[in-house]
Order: sequence, then C-alpha cells, then structure tokens
Amino acid sequence: MIFRQQTPDPRTDADLAEREDPYNAAQASRIYFLPNLMTSGNLFCGFMAVVNCIHARLAETAEDGLYLDASSGDHYRYAVWFIFGAAAFDALDGRLARMGGRESLFGAEYDSLADVVSFGMAPTLLMFFLILSPSQGIPWFRDIGGFVGFIYLLCAAMRLARFNVITNPLIHRGKKESNREFVGLPVPMAAATVVSLVLALLKLAEADKSLNKFALALPFLMLLIAVLMMSTVRYPSGKNVDLQTKTRFRTFVGVLMLIGLVLVFREVALLGVFLGYIFFGLFRHWRRARAARIRH
Repeated sequence: MIFRQQTPDPRTDADLAEREDPYNAAQASRIYFLPNLMTSGNLFCGFMAVVNCIHARLAETAEDGLYLDASSGDHYRYAVWFIFGAAAFDALDGRLARMGGRESLFGAEYDSLADVVSFGMAPTLLMFFLILSPSQGIPWFRDIGGFVGFIYLLCAAMRLARFNVITNPLIHRGKKESNREFVGLPVPMAAATVVSLVLALLKLAEADKSLNKFALALPFLMLLIAVLMMSTVRYPSGKNVDLQTKTRFRTFVGVLMLIGLVLVFREVALLGVFLGYIFFGLFRHWRRARAARIRH
C-alpha cells in the first residue's frame, strides 16, 4: 500500500486566516450569544436605572411624596442597585468572551454603547437630581448641576471611545494587550463612586443630619471623577483575577476584612472603598512621577 503525502491546501489556509482576522466583515460583526446576552442585561439595568431616576423626580413633585407607591428615596435606591447590576453584567460579558475566545469588534462596540447608558447617563441623572440638587440647601447648585452632569457624561463617552481605540487589534498587531492596568479611571468605577455617594447621602438624610457642610465639596468631587476618566493616571485592573489566581496571606486577610467592613457599615464603607480606589491611583501616579523626576 502506498501512502501519499497530503499537501496543504492553500485555500484552506487562506480561509482560516480570513476567519481569524478581526477585520474580516463576518468575524467583526459576529454576535456571540452569552457575552452579548450579558451586555443586553447591562443595557437593561441602565435603562431601568434611568427610569427610576425619573420616577424619583415624579415622587418628589407629588403631593403625597409617592409615585408607584414608593418614595423618591426608594426610587433612587432602585436606580443605584440597577447600576450595580449593570456593573455585574459588564464584568461577566467580557470574562465570558475571553474565556470562550469569543471576542469580536461588534461585542466591544455594543458593550461601550451599553456602558454609556448604564455608567454615563444613569449616574448623570443621579448627580443632577440628587447629588447636586438645590435640596442640598444651596440654590446655585441648580445652575451648575447641569454643567457638571454634562461634563461627567462627556468624559464617560470619550473614555469609552478612547478605550476602544487603544485596545483595538489593529494597534497591537502581533502582541497581546496587557490587562493589568487601566489608563484613566474606568467608567464603571466612576459610576460606582457616584452611586455609593448617593447611598451615603440618602443614609445621612434619613438620620436627619445636615448635608450643607459636605455639599460644597460635591461639585469638585464630581469634576475630579470626570477628569480622571480622561486622564493618563493608571488604575489596577482585576481582569487577570480568576480561580487559579494566587495571593499572599496578608492580602487575603485584608480582602476579608474589607468585605466585613462593607457588610457592617454598608453605605459609608462602600463610599470609602471607591474613594480609596480613586485616590490610590492618584497617589501612585504622583509617586511614580516623583521617582521619574529624581532619576532624571
């Protein structure tokens, strides 16, 4: 029996190369079910957060202070939890895509469009209606609230567009983009800081504590969050954390203590965690810049 050596079919090789090319029209627009289902969940949660912000405003203007049998504070809390739900879906869609090797340009663009709603528009409405509201006791908040809110939304949209550009496969031909750090404050973390501040303000309002002494810092904090999204300050990423990730005992205990603090103190601890993340990136950026100046 004579065995003939099979020669590679150039047509097969060309077909494989075409399918692996992210700029092939079929590959770029491919819709993978599970990752894009998670992105749709993200978009739905963002939409419901926007709806609840509107309901909260309607409750504030109602004679009995209720709309759909819920107070404005209840609707604001619903909006907050929907934004946290959007963040959970946002974390799942990318992880599922990377685990299954099912990343596509369509998925990246769809994810960014959903993020504009969930982490751009919804937090902006929370900021405009509650954080920078004239109800804080400072009427000029009405004049600057719209401006600060738009700056936040503008920076969030531009941050997402920049992220899509710098992670585009065309920019990194032949090498894999590092997932260890984000350039600029991630939009979901910016939104999480805004909504955790909303929870803290609602908690203070329930305790009948005056918000006036803290309110003057709020516009500056919102502008800082907006500017950091478009900055070059690097923030740690958790994309490489999985079931096989190893850690030191000290770090493990610290994470457990942090979870315990969040469970006990809830709103205040959540705000502390996200503000700590923001200022950790700023402090590390300053320290790196200082070390670079000393070396030169």
